Amino acid sequence: QVQLVESGGGLVQPGGSLRLSCAVSARTFSNYAMNWYRQAPGKERELVATISNTGGSTNYADSVKGRFTISRDNAKNTVYLQMNSLKPEDTAVYYCKAYGIWSRRDYWGQGTRVTVSS
Repeated sequence: QVQLVESGGGLVQPGGSLRLSCAVSARTFSNYAMNWYRQAPGKERELVATISNTGGSTNYADSVKGRFTISRDNAKNTVYLQMNSLKPEDTAVYYCKAYGIWSRRDYWGQGTRVTVSS
């Protein structure tokens, strides 16, 4: 069973930065592509960023491109989301998802709340 635990959320002022972490308990972390999603109040969950299982490929939603960076440390079984120049519209619960490249199964974390407000 794969388990994901996000951390690093909190309250930050507009223009500030946060780094989210997602620790993954998996036998072979490098068998999983990783994604960050977010869900703002009253809105649908949206894909924010994706990183391939090797870390060699990343993709971002247009709304965060140039401000957010996804990365992973396969030795630590952890994926990160560095968020800079935060805006009030980035306020949401952020979720980490693992996608098994062989099993084709999804595993979700419980989410971490990010609030951008002055």
